Amino acid sequence: MEQRTQIGYLVGGGLKENFRVRLTISPQEIQEGAFVVIQSGDWNYYGIVTDINLGATDPRFADEQTEVRFPAYIANALHGQTLYANLEILPNLMLEIGPEIGSPEHKDWRGKIDAGLKDEPHILPVKNIPPHHAQVYLANEGDIAEIFGKDEKEFFEIGQTREQDIPVRIDLKKFVQRSSGIFGATGSGKSFLTRVVLAGLINKTDVSLLVFDMHNEYGYTYNPPEGGNAVPGLKDKMGSKVKIVGLGRGKDAMYQGNTPDINLEIAMSDIHTGDIEILSQELNLRETTPTTLAALFSRFGSNWFREFMKLESMPKQKDEEGKSFYADGSLEGWAESAGIHIEAAKGLYSRLNSRVKGLPYLVEKPASDAVSQIVNSLQNGHSVILSFGTHDNDLDYLLVANILTRRIREVWEQKTNEYHRTKDQSQLPRPLVIVIEEAHKLLNREMASQTTFSKIARELRKYYVTLLIIDQRPSQIYDEVMSQLGTRISGWLGDDNDIQAVLSGLSGREALRGMLARLQSGKEVLLLGPWGVPMPLPVQSRRYDDAFWKELLKRGKKSEAQNLKELGF
Repeated sequence: MEQRTQIGYLVGGGLKENFRVRLTISPQEIQEGAFVVIQSGDWNYYGIVTDINLGATDPRFADEQTEVRFPAYIANALHGQTLYANLEILPNLMLEIGPEIGSPEHKDWRGKIDAGLKDEPHILPVKNIPPHHAQVYLANEGDIAEIFGKDEKEFFEIGQTREQDIPVRIDLKKFVQRSSGIFGATGSGKSFLTRVVLAGLINKTDVSLLVFDMHNEYGYTYNPPEGGNAVPGLKDKMGSKVKIVGLGRGKDAMYQGNTPDINLEIAMSDIHTGDIEILSQELNLRETTPTTLAALFSRFGSNWFREFMKLESMPKQKDEEGKSFYADGSLEGWAESAGIHIEAAKGLYSRLNSRVKGLPYLVEKPASDAVSQIVNSLQNGHSVILSFGTHDNDLDYLLVANILTRRIREVWEQKTNEYHRTKDQSQLPRPLVIVIEEAHKLLNREMASQTTFSKIARELRKYYVTLLIIDQRPSQIYDEVMSQLGTRISGWLGDDNDIQAVLSGLSGREALRGMLARLQSGKEVLLLGPWGVPMPLPVQSRRYDDAFWKELLKRGKKSEAQNLKELGF
């Protein structure tokens, strides 16, 4: 095994105040976020450096420049005796390694394990502390593989350590079992990192992806508006494993000049009243809107939108006896008969007529059942990227994403329930990860309770559906949703509220706050648990380049025999 590099020894601290380590190397040879191992007897303790500070046995030695007053050999001797540097270590995990291999004690220890008298050693949260002067080392490749996984099965390289460029991997099997998030300020490399993760999921797992590609970045080659090299898309590299869905029909649905595999048109009957409620802010709807929508559904059922749009505003007429009445088909007549304030009905009608009715992809009868095609593709092992094309405003995103996801949720719930009833493996749905950009628009405090997505984050893991949310403003995402994320990968964030949101619910978050704010934008990310990553660690993020694709595609996807049971749902 590769020898570890000793960097110091333990001089103090505890579980609540972190460990303090006296450096025996120059403080310039260690970085914040370094992964270290404290070796003590039968145990290894794993942690990361959260602070580096200078100290002196007497403040006068720090204040006075002895190298000016004394010859170099005397000054160096004084420095060595009076000046020092300490590390703050955030302890995370511990592992019993047993007595020295080859010793009688080790043979006895191993014998108890083999006989079932003692548990096989496994990674544990730190529950105790090593003694004074325990030796501290910079973790080697074996240590990192022990904690973050070896190059096998679902373990996927996400980056490298800062000091030694050792590969750091995430367990994709665990990653997809809980909803997760990728965060970072604009320009922090969030989109490149997302491409890396999506490519890994498609290539190394039996999970399908549904990507809501609001900015048309992930399917085909993307040319950044700010210039630079063209970025290859997932369809370009992975071919038939990925299907592209265009919103609308004809030229309207073209994806960067390419004809999509599926054209998605939304039937008017697919619009639920709740879909309009989530557009309240976009449409500037009144507080009375839910009451009006409920009355529409009560009168017209699932065809409420089509029938509502057929109504016309008409003044009252008089019959032969001089009595006033509203003609059939009048908006005002419907409102009066339904007990709805006429102005409230007219206000809702006006907004839906001007902003929703004319959407090119919203039709009375679609040419094909594209939603079923999407569902079938996902079930058959394809990943689907939905391009919004020119329909890239918030209204389109909110409406289409909610309608499509609601249908998918219904199918996955139905198939899972059927599987539990019949125990028929063919009814078990394929695990699905729904990827949403600009997640705060769908998962903010106001929207979360009205969209399908918050329910997916909270409850649908048992139906084999999880979320991967991508956002630059995590502070605007509902805290209940953030608390459900099992893995968080974050690039640089400059806003204190965003940093606090990413770290919410994690132990040691105060120590990690500064680390997150000091990441090198576009080059480094912080891996955070508590589910898919065993402990926090800053890494140099993997490059999305030709070398990445060459290595990924050379290995190929694992066998289909490693099925749903292996995924551990």
